[in-house]
Amino acid sequence: MFELIAPTTLLLASIIIFFGALTQSLIGFGLAVVASPLLYIVDPDLVPAPVIIMGFTISLLTLFRERGALEFNGLQYALLGRIPGGFLGAALLIFAPQPILGLAIAGIVAAAVILSLMKFNLVVNRKSLFAAGVISGVFGNIAAIGGPPLAILLSGKDANQFRAALSAFFIFSSTIALAILAVTGLLELKQLWLSLLLLPSVILGYLVAGRLVGRVDKSKTRSMTLILCSISALVLTIKSLIEL
Repeated sequence: MFELIAPTTLLLASIIIFFGALTQSLIGFGLAVVASPLLYIVDPDLVPAPVIIMGFTISLLTLFRERGALEFNGLQYALLGRIPGGFLGAALLIFAPQPILGLAIAGIVAAAVILSLMKFNLVVNRKSLFAAGVISGVFGNIAAIGGPPLAILLSGKDANQFRAALSAFFIFSSTIALAILAVTGLLELKQLWLSLLLLPSVILGYLVAGRLVGRVDKSKTRSMTLILCSISALVLTIKSLIEL
């Protein structure tokens, strides 16, 4: 099993996943935004499938905690949008060389940071949910970063409803994303084993977050997350440009 990944790489990846899971448990999304660019630098095999599986796991745990606040109204339209968006993202994975994928992931993270800083007042309806789902599908299958489009659309909900709605969306959308990766031949057994090795970090991040919910300043957590994402996107951009 240890032939799959070097011990130092596994340690680094586990630390990254821990902080990503901690962030998502606290603010509702963020595992992939934090983890994907850093993991792609550490080992490209860790993106997107293992990150999607980790996202599915933390979403399942978070939804269990926030299940009383769940309202699923309209999320089915966002999930429908994930299907065409997911196939488009998978096509880009198949045909784009690694440095281009690195730049794409860095660009997606940068876009997520910029959009998170801007205040939008978007109408939540069938069309906007479907459009958010398509964009989420493209982003999700390239870099496992499917959260920001829907997070921006649902930002008007209270914290518990926001975390519950996003967690429910991630559970179903992650399943769709993995199915598309499997159908297109992009899901390998190696990635499933890597996911299993990283699973304890997700559970630890969730347990630590459970102790911190209500005690930490979520705005400061969000600000630090955006700063970290900006730095990791910049580093990945430089790395990918050098490799072109």
